[in-house]
Amino acid sequence: MLKTYRLILFLILVSGISVHSFAQDNAELLKEIDRLQTRISNLSYSFDQLNKKIEDVDWHNKLGDIAYIDKVRMTGPPAKIKSKTAKGAGNPLVFWSYVFIPKDFNPAKKYPLVVLVHGGVHGNFGVGNNHIVKELISQGYIVASPEYRGSTGYGKSFQQKIDYGGLEIDDTKACRDYMVENYSFVDKSRIGVMGWSHGGMHALLNIFNFPDSYAVAYAGVPVSDLIMRLGYMSDSYRKLYSADYHIGKEVKDDVKEYRRRSPAFQAHKLEKPLLIHANTNDDDVLIEEVEHLISALKANNKKFDYEIFENAPGGHHFDRIDSYLAKEVRLKVYHYLQGYLKPDKPFADVSELIKASYYPVVQD
Repeated sequence: MLKTYRLILFLILVSGISVHSFAQDNAELLKEIDRLQTRISNLSYSFDQLNKKIEDVDWHNKLGDIAYIDKVRMTGPPAKIKSKTAKGAGNPLVFWSYVFIPKDFNPAKKYPLVVLVHGGVHGNFGVGNNHIVKELISQGYIVASPEYRGSTGYGKSFQQKIDYGGLEIDDTKACRDYMVENYSFVDKSRIGVMGWSHGGMHALLNIFNFPDSYAVAYAGVPVSDLIMRLGYMSDSYRKLYSADYHIGKEVKDDVKEYRRRSPAFQAHKLEKPLLIHANTNDDDVLIEEVEHLISALKANNKKFDYEIFENAPGGHHFDRIDSYLAKEVRLKVYHYLQGYLKPDKPFADVSELIKASYYPVVQD
């Protein structure tokens, strides 16, 4: 190593460059690298926006034959910002939601609504959900899917307004309220909320915090305990939460704040029917995390339903993929929802689910 330093110093001297000049050049080079990294990071948000626009077109390709598809803007609570005097401070946050309405609906009738919430720390409602939306539409549900604060595809500013387990939960409730207020054919007594992973967490906290707004909830492999979760996840994952635009601190700095955002510590609030599914080989939301939620509900003498699947193929996505088992599990979910939301055309068996969601539509 000493020889290397001597060689560098010799080359600097023989080239007529001073050590001071070399240090200055090196500092400028580091600044330029930082500027390039920032530009690359900003470009990633632009690519996300472009991808989202492409997916919006693809939604019509996937479901345009059976559903009216719209994308509407609504407001949630004001974003949390450091400066109360900043431009727009205190204004309600504007966000988008998808709306799917069966093409054979009768506006004079009332229909059940399912609020279907996407997952991910920074995710969005992508076309990978198309079979699930088809299955719901085919049974006679109206579907609404909020692109709550923190979702990707809407620029850096919107993505960094994330409030995981906080105001984003209110955005999902705002989506529910929008549907009731703007569509006269939505039956406000037959509204369910469902989701997987972080979407399952939304379902849990919505049914816990707003029990009068929903008739039933389904939470698949739900994020349930952030304190436990951040204990077994990677450093890069933990940094998503401790970022200054996010929670802004680590678990060790404010355990109570992380408890407040964790469904397992809010289990005492449950008043409405709830179904929970989990998988023992889930490598994203570990089974121990969901078991904590289940134990907390039992400890509070809450009535609910759950099923833990043993090493089901697909891990974290075991009931969202296109395998036959996944379809069977989704049918269980639909039968559970059916008891409270009473859609006009519920599936009797898996074959009906497959025909509705996977068979080509035959035009008359």
